[in-house]
Amino acid sequence: MRQQAWREQPGEAQQRWLQHLIKRAATTQFGRDHHFADIRTAADFRQAVPIRDYEALKPYIERVTDGQPDILWPGKPAYFAKTSGTTSGTKYIPLTAESLPNHINSARDALLCYVEETGNSAFLDKKLIFLSGSPELDQKAGIYTGRLSGIVNHHVPAYLRSNQLPSYDTNTIDDWETKLDRIIDETIDQPMSLISGIPPWVQMYFDRIQARTGKAIKDVFPDFSVFVYGGVNFEPYRARLFESISKRIDSIETYPASEGFIAYQDTQDAEGLLLLADSGIFFEFVPADEYFSENPRRLTIDEVELGKNYAVIINNNAGLWGYSLGDTVKFVSCNPHRLLVTGRIKHFISAFGEHVIGEEVEKALQYAMQQQPGTEVVEFTVAPMVSPTEGLPYHEWLIEFAQPPRDAVRFATDLNTRLAELNVYYEDLMTGAILRPLVLTPLPRGAFQQFMKSQGKLGGQNKVPRLSNDRALADGLLAIQPS
Repeated sequence: MRQQAWREQPGEAQQRWLQHLIKRAATTQFGRDHHFADIRTAADFRQAVPIRDYEALKPYIERVTDGQPDILWPGKPAYFAKTSGTTSGTKYIPLTAESLPNHINSARDALLCYVEETGNSAFLDKKLIFLSGSPELDQKAGIYTGRLSGIVNHHVPAYLRSNQLPSYDTNTIDDWETKLDRIIDETIDQPMSLISGIPPWVQMYFDRIQARTGKAIKDVFPDFSVFVYGGVNFEPYRARLFESISKRIDSIETYPASEGFIAYQDTQDAEGLLLLADSGIFFEFVPADEYFSENPRRLTIDEVELGKNYAVIINNNAGLWGYSLGDTVKFVSCNPHRLLVTGRIKHFISAFGEHVIGEEVEKALQYAMQQQPGTEVVEFTVAPMVSPTEGLPYHEWLIEFAQPPRDAVRFATDLNTRLAELNVYYEDLMTGAILRPLVLTPLPRGAFQQFMKSQGKLGGQNKVPRLSNDRALADGLLAIQPS
């Protein structure tokens, strides 16, 4: 495969992309403002282009959304991917004719890698479902605008489209619960072989099928053999999802974002996702513990080290420059470069300086579940309780269980012990009597779904933040009354 060359020499592929991107955008407004014509090296680029999040890049993006050409990339975008930001409200991410192959071909290549390795191609001849956003598009300044998954839906290859479900009309339904019932109507009697989506929403699909049929998923869909997922860490959902299926199937993890398709699982036999070094993106990696400093290091793919957390910065052929994706990753292999997504750079708890991150809480949860086999988690989030009515402050873990632990007190103790092992600052705060051990708060069934519905974020590509540094999400969940 063509993939072999850049897998073996990703640094060279990345340098080629840097030079191509700079040359292509030199005459844009952004390129002129940042002296692209004078850039020769990655060091020159770092000097000329600061790291920006969406909010900082917004003055340029607003000119693009007003219809002005040649601002961030030559011409105008083909689409805007519309997504919700935690601080910026609605975000409009440009997609260009040049950047679309990154999204379309990467999804295709993930499947082709699987077929090449396993020899299993029979699933392509049966029915495939992609639980996604609506393919209906609006226009902004004459440019088609919608959810990334809806945009991609318009570019599904012909050899897959004839087998794709649900129907276009069903996919355009806005209300997630109504849409889900219609999806089940259309799929329940079909030879479904591949199911793709964010794990908690796939689980909701499975739950409703089981409620309707009383059967395990393997008996409803005997041809189901491949599960494609991304967007969240799969581990908290794995046990329950595979219990619903009731047989072993292969899975393919992907790492897509509106800003770019970053990585995918290229083998069933090794940990991590293959970073796509030759797909229109020049990557930079900032050590996570330096991200908020004045002059953080910006490393190329050749400079990263195993086992360290990095914030992902992208520069791409849609005109995103020095763009902080907001995710943190950790490399588990450098030959080839495979990574794990470890969390969000701004999703952490540091009410007392502990800086607990997503990877740590997910590992702690996984450990506690292993100590009490059979425990199943639907969803969870963690928030600080800074001013309790009595006693020391603490971290509150709000967990919705499908199958609660046999011993909730021990479960909370295991969570706390493992988190203290993973985060020395958290341990020090307890030793110093600044924090007391965490408090476990089980939530009623359906609490997360009800909360997400109340926020207009039920289904599709929406995800529950694992960590918050305030009480907004936690208090919203606690206000939900059992239905």
